[in-house]
Amino acid sequence: MPAGLARALGITDALMLLYWTVTALAGLGMLHLPPEALYKGYNDPLLVAWNWSFMPLDVAFSVAGLAAVRCARAGRSWRGLALVSLVLTMCAGGMAIGFWAISGDFDWGWWLPNLILLLGPLVWLPGLLKDLP
Repeated sequence: MPAGLARALGITDALMLLYWTVTALAGLGMLHLPPEALYKGYNDPLLVAWNWSFMPLDVAFSVAGLAAVRCARAGRSWRGLALVSLVLTMCAGGMAIGFWAISGDFDWGWWLPNLILLLGPLVWLPGLLKDLP
C-alpha cells in the first residue's frame, strides 16, 4: 500500500470515528458543543435523523479503511478493503454535498470536509483500479 494512501485512510477514518464519538456524546448530553460548530438546523429532528442516517455508511468506510491499512502492514491482501473504503467515502461525501446543495446551505465549514470526502479518493482510485485483473 502506498504510504500516502495509508496516511490518507488512517487520518480520514480516524477523524470520522472521532466525529461520530463526539456526536454520540453530545447526543447523550455528555458533551456540550458550541452552536457555531454545529450544522444549520442541528436541533431540527428531521436534520438530526438525516445526520444519523450517515453513521452506518461512515463507520463502514472507516472500518474498511483502517482494516485495509492493518492488512497492508501485516502483509495481507488490502486492495479490496481500500477500494470499498474509498468508494463508500465518496458516496458519503457526495450525499452530504447533494443535500446541502439542494437545501441551499453553503457553509464552507461543512462543505469543505465533505468535498474532501467526495473528491479525495479520486487521488487513489485510478491507480488501484488500473492494476485489477
